Amino acid sequence: MREIVLDTETTGLDPLRGDRLVEIGCVEIVNRFLTGRVFHRYLNPERAMSPEAFAVHGLSDAFLADKPFFRDVAAEFMDFIGPDPLVIHNASFDIGFINHELKLVKRPPVEFSRVIDTLTMARRRHPGQQNSLDALCARYGIDNSHRTRHGALLDAEILAEVYMELTGGRQSSLGLGDFGGGVEGGGTIVALGAPPVGTRRELPQIDLLTPEEDEKHRAFIAQMGDKALWKQYLENE
Repeated sequence: MREIVLDTETTGLDPLRGDRLVEIGCVEIVNRFLTGRVFHRYLNPERAMSPEAFAVHGLSDAFLADKPFFRDVAAEFMDFIGPDPLVIHNASFDIGFINHELKLVKRPPVEFSRVIDTLTMARRRHPGQQNSLDALCARYGIDNSHRTRHGALLDAEILAEVYMELTGGRQSSLGLGDFGGGVEGGGTIVALGAPPVGTRRELPQIDLLTPEEDEKHRAFIAQMGDKALWKQYLENE
């Protein structure tokens, strides 16, 4: 099963008042393992950054001036997320901005029915408690000490860890990669090797059955008789 963990940064809080996306970060999970494939883009919002938003993520007008517009990366973004479930914290905020951008470039919206909102999940599991991303990291013992400011790719990677805890616990192979972003004087974010679209990070290899092990497994099932449930799984392959 393929899932995409997604986060965004914006110029403000309301796309209907002219606020725009300035960063999109996505990480790919397949069968509860990070694959290393990511989508990460900074975007020129074609408008000034609000002081409140700058205080959150540190992305300045000067830094974003030479970045692509959303219309330039829309096709790549939609190809990357495909039709798969989207895992988002406070999903109505991010989907509201994404669908606003898609509307501006005359593309169909992302259906909310495919979205998994981890904030809603956390509120159900921990009612009456703080359920921000930082609070969930503290609760589940996830190291987010490198998160000095909000950043879409870094937050998506951390959210992937949180999502695993909310859905049954982390896998040993689900680790955070080093994010190549830094902060320079004046709060301007400088991309230090941010991964390009569709690249693969160095992560532990997922061990799969060897042909010999698969053959032994099938021989073992053959000894169980015709009514063995395992035979039905093999027949359905």
